[in-house]
Amino acid sequence: MSQQTADEILDASYLEVRAKVLELAAVLDRLDRAPGGSERSPRRDQLTQAIEMLLVDDPDRAAKVQHWFSRQYDPDWKTNLGVGTPSTK
Repeated sequence: MSQQTADEILDASYLEVRAKVLELAAVLDRLDRAPGGSERSPRRDQLTQAIEMLLVDDPDRAAKVQHWFSRQYDPDWKTNLGVGTPSTK
């Protein structure tokens, strides 16, 4: 089985990727137009940095963006996130 060429990959995924880029642009537009939209926030800064990471020619973009959004490992994650503990209502 042969590997797909860049043109074949682009042909197969262009419309889907185009739709995702347009959706992202629309969300950013809504944020900018909303009250408080021009205020900086950690999550908005994180998204901006991730978008900038997409613009760098690098075959490992997906891994780097995934890592960017990942939490640091916490050995007590179950306790700290309340996993496996009965909820108190």
